[in-house]
Amino acid sequence: MTVYFYAILFARYPGVRELFPDNMDVQRDRLLRGLLRIIALVDDIDNLVRFCSRLGRDHRKFGTLEAHYPAVGECLVASLARYAGTAWNPEIAAAWTHAYTVAAQVMIAAAADDTRLRPASWEAEIVRHEYRGHGIAEITVQPDLPYPYVAGQYVSVETPWYPRAWRHFSPAHPPRTDHTLTFHVRAVHRGLVSNALVHHAAPGHRVRIGPPQGEMTLASAGDRNLLLVAGGTGLAPIRALLEEAAASGMRRYADLFVGARTAQELYGLDDMLRLAQRHHWLSVRAAVSHQEIAGQQGTLPQVLREFGPWDQHEAFLCGPPDMVAATVHTLLRHGTPPQHIHHDPLDTPVLDAPLAPPQPSQEFDQL
Repeated sequence: MTVYFYAILFARYPGVRELFPDNMDVQRDRLLRGLLRIIALVDDIDNLVRFCSRLGRDHRKFGTLEAHYPAVGECLVASLARYAGTAWNPEIAAAWTHAYTVAAQVMIAAAADDTRLRPASWEAEIVRHEYRGHGIAEITVQPDLPYPYVAGQYVSVETPWYPRAWRHFSPAHPPRTDHTLTFHVRAVHRGLVSNALVHHAAPGHRVRIGPPQGEMTLASAGDRNLLLVAGGTGLAPIRALLEEAAASGMRRYADLFVGARTAQELYGLDDMLRLAQRHHWLSVRAAVSHQEIAGQQGTLPQVLREFGPWDQHEAFLCGPPDMVAATVHTLLRHGTPPQHIHHDPLDTPVLDAPLAPPQPSQEFDQL
């Protein structure tokens, strides 16, 4: 259905093709997942509005205009009708047309509000590129305009090598006075954008960055002690949170666990140990899962079970999705309230970021 949708969209309205990446496989998957989430939220109006508003704001960086929405709606309904078969009837057609119209109106309104607050994207120049080994590079960019964000948030980045393909990275520090941003990027297998940034980018190249996103910030921690868990380059936003805490004169205690497969992959650990030497409230522990060395052995979730308890802490997690998911499961099993566990969305942020919990009456209806 999604293949047919994009085929007729580009055939009927060829001008919109330039808004999409050359490789459409990921885009088709995102369309289907977006539709499925809208369907799942159809009886949860508050969260449906939140989700569609987020989509509308995020689509600004793609160059989406209000005039594009009717074309998409027309082709979407035509695609659904083609593949619904005998289930399609005038009532179903009217329901889908109405649903899309409402969603589009919310997206358009959110985009218009966002236009009054900030640019759709920022142009930036790479001013430093340092390869750190093991497929990791530290890349610093200088935006043409000031870029406001909060420590712990993440940023979407588009490169000149793969136009309209956006990937998310977290600044490894709180905001700076010169507005530069430093990202820790690992070249992942078959990752076009990450490999381009690590192996091809150089000072002088230009990139584009989207607005900051994410709620994994110290503002959510209240006065509770902190548990921070980082795997690989997931240390970047955790490091930003700790540097912000240090600059603010924080009086709470923070326990940082850094994990990797081998000791050589414990990226950034030395910097965190030096930070702990300067601040008594910070303790740092490292663990490896695939090497026999002195120190903590095992995965981060396994090591966490040996310390704690963590039920009174505010937890911040970042790293590979499997590690984050397993760590969340471990913390929940040992009494950490879910509202005290924070991590970025594990896949596509605009589709997977958490929304507000449903109201009790809605939960009852769903049961």
